[in-house]
Amino acid sequence: MRQAVKAGWMYGLGLLVGLVAAGAGSARPAQAVPLEVHVVVVTTFELGQDSGDMPGEFQHWVEQYPLEQTLPAPGTEHGVLRYNAQDHVLGLVSGEGPGHMAAAITALALDPRFDLRRAYFVLAGIAGVNPNKGSIGSAAWALHVVNGGAAHLIDSREIPSDWPDGFTPLQGHVPDEQPRPPLHSIAGDMAYTLRPSLVRWAYERTRHIALPDNEKLQAHRRAYQGFPEALKPPHVMMGDTISGETYWLGALMNRWAERWVAYWTDHQGEMVTTAEEDIGLCQALALQARAGRVDDRRLLILRTTSNFDMPPNGVAPATMLANAAHEENLPGLYASTSAAYQVASPIVRELATHWGSYEGQVP
Repeated sequence: MRQAVKAGWMYGLGLLVGLVAAGAGSARPAQAVPLEVHVVVVTTFELGQDSGDMPGEFQHWVEQYPLEQTLPAPGTEHGVLRYNAQDHVLGLVSGEGPGHMAAAITALALDPRFDLRRAYFVLAGIAGVNPNKGSIGSAAWALHVVNGGAAHLIDSREIPSDWPDGFTPLQGHVPDEQPRPPLHSIAGDMAYTLRPSLVRWAYERTRHIALPDNEKLQAHRRAYQGFPEALKPPHVMMGDTISGETYWLGALMNRWAERWVAYWTDHQGEMVTTAEEDIGLCQALALQARAGRVDDRRLLILRTTSNFDMPPNGVAPATMLANAAHEENLPGLYASTSAAYQVASPIVRELATHWGSYEGQVP
C-alpha cells in the first residue's frame, strides 16, 4: 500500500512539473505525457501479495521480469498496476471472471496515463485442460476463443432424446442450428479468432521450451490411462480455449465444450483449455479498438494447464470437485504459474526490447 501511495504521489508531482514547464501563465493546463507501453502483461489473479509469498499468476512477473514500479489503479479489483520503465512493459491483475477482465481492460484503455495504441497484450494465465488434447503443466497458445457462457440451456433431465446436450445458440432452438448464427450480434459475441500469423510466431519461438515436470504431476497423469495426450509430459502447443464464468467439470460437460468450440469455429478449432476471462478480454479490446485506443490484432493468449477438466475413468465429478474446489489445491498450480511466465516472458521481452521491429508491423 505504501508503494501505491508513493507511486501516485510521484505521478502527481510529475504532472505538476509538467504544468510548471508549460508556463504558469498558460490559460490551458498542459497534459502529462502518457507513458509509452510496448506490452501489457495480463494476469487474472494473485493469491496474496505481489511478491514474497505463495505465487499466483502475477508474482513471477513482478519478481523475475521484473515489474518494479507500482502505479495506482483505482476502480479495479487488484488496485495497482506494475511497470518496467526500461522495457515499457505494464502488468495488471484483472480479477477472476469475464466481468472483472472486461472492466479492468476498459479502465486501462480509458486511462490517460498510458498510450496503448500500438501496445501488444499478452494474457498469461492458468486453465483447465481437456485430457483428450493435453496434459497438466503444459502451455497452449490459443488461436480461437469461444464464448461458453452465452447460450440457451435446457436441463439434461429434460432435453430431447436425440440432443447431445442441453445447449443451443441464443439465436437458435436446436444444438446444431443451421445456418450458424452470426458470431457477433445483439445476442452476444460468440467467438474470436486471433491474428494467425502472430499466434504462430509466438508458438514457433517457444515450442522447444522445456517445461518443469515433477512426481506430483506424473502421478496425477498416470491416473488418465486411455487418454494418450493426458499422459504426455508438459509441453508447449497450440490449442483453443472456451471461456465462461461457470466452473464446469466432468466428461459430459467436456463433450459439450468440444462440440461448442467446433460449432462456433466452423470445425476449424478444437477445445484444449477452459478458462473464464478470455472472452471478456477479447470483447473489451474489440470495443476499444473501434475508438482507436488499442489495436486488437496485437493480442496473444497463453493458457497453462493446472488441472484436467474431467476426472479419470472410475472417479465421480463430485469427488474431483471436492479435491480441487480451491485454486491452492489444483494439482498443477505451481507448475502452471511457473510455465506461464517461462513461456510468455520471452515473447514479451522480444516485443518490448526490439520495438523498432514490432511497433509498426505485427508479426
